[in-house]
Amino acid sequence: MQDGKYVILCIDDDQDILESLRLVLEANGYIMLGAATGEEGLRIYKQTKPDLLIVDLMMEEVDAGTSFVRELKASGNTAPIYMLSSVGDSLNLSADYSELGLTGVFQKPIDPETLLTILRKKLK
Repeated sequence: MQDGKYVILCIDDDQDILESLRLVLEANGYIMLGAATGEEGLRIYKQTKPDLLIVDLMMEEVDAGTSFVRELKASGNTAPIYMLSSVGDSLNLSADYSELGLTGVFQKPIDPETLLTILRKKLK
C-alpha cells in the first residue's frame, strides 16, 4: 500500500490491455504499476511488493505467465495473483490454477465491474 492506496502490479505484453487496466484501476483509487515482460514484472515486484498481481498467461513465451507465477510462489509471495487469459474459462476447466499459486483467472477482455468487485473483496 502506498499513500493509503492499494498497489496492483499488472503484467501484460499488450500495451492496450495495460492502458485499459490503468484507466479502470486509477479511476477507482488504486495505484497501478505496469510491466510488459515477466522479467520486468519480477524486478518491479521485488522493488514494490504490490498488494495484488494480475499476470498475462501468454507473453513473450507461451508459458511466461505461469513461469512468473511459479517464481513468485518460490520466493514466498503472499499477495493474491490473478491470471489474465484469453482462454479464461477454458483454463479453469483444464488446469488447477490454485496449484500454480493463483487466486483466480480473469478472462480477456476483462469486465471492469467484475474486476472491481473482486478487488474490493480481496483487498480489505
